[in-house]
Amino acid sequence: MNWTLTIYSPPSFRYCHRLMKQLDSENVQYTSVDIERDSAAAEHVIQVNGGNQTVVFPDGSAATNRSPKDVLSRLKASA
Repeated sequence: MNWTLTIYSPPSFRYCHRLMKQLDSENVQYTSVDIERDSAAAEHVIQVNGGNQTVVFPDGSAATNRSPKDVLSRLKASA
């Protein structure tokens, strides 16, 4: 699949590790940004999602703690 999504999360957040593993198995491209090391990214997360770990979709919308199935469904619907 040829979507690009961005996952903003600290390295210790298990949900995002699970999501990335599922995305890898589906060959979905994504960028992972460590919000503990990147202060600009942390500020972006505060602006788009109140500071929660965030998945930002190609259309600019954001979601928190969505299941891998929900993320994939949303990507497919936007294609």
